[in-house]
Amino acid sequence: MVRTQIYLTEQEQSALRVLAGTTGRSQSELIRAAIDRLIEQTLAKDRGQVFAAAAGLWAEGDERVDFLAVRREADRIEPR
Repeated sequence: MVRTQIYLTEQEQSALRVLAGTTGRSQSELIRAAIDRLIEQTLAKDRGQVFAAAAGLWAEGDERVDFLAVRREADRIEPR
């Protein structure tokens, strides 16, 4: 782990201290859990936006992708 310093308002510090006391977890654990949750939610949102943008990408046009051929080609590639 990497040590990081953050600044909290007095209200945030007080609420965090109470939450730590009632849950039996350290303030650091609670902060890390909140950061992990924020990262997970942000990445999930980004993935959703990418999927939404890609929806129907090949719906128009005559040049259809042969996904089975693409998959067979990908299966030939040896992992490093």
